Amino acid sequence: MATVLKTFDRWKEFLGERVVQAEKVGMTEETISKLAFQIGEFLADKVDPENKEERVLKELWDASDEQERKTLAAVMVKVAKHNA
Repeated sequence: MATVLKTFDRWKEFLGERVVQAEKVGMTEETISKLAFQIGEFLADKVDPENKEERVLKELWDASDEQERKTLAAVMVKVAKHNA
């Protein structure tokens, strides 16, 4: 997993693959977005950004209220799915 986090493009591809898998087992986009929000909360609190893209996402996350964070999570799911 560590190598997956090294480049943002690989990270988006990895997330996209997981989103597609989740949809194949019947998870709705809403459920996936809720999980993405929870993961985003964890990453923002526990993981230091490793590249400039992650730093931008963290800044956006930190500046956002809960509703805006849910929107960011939903958008990241769409970006990831687009990159699958």
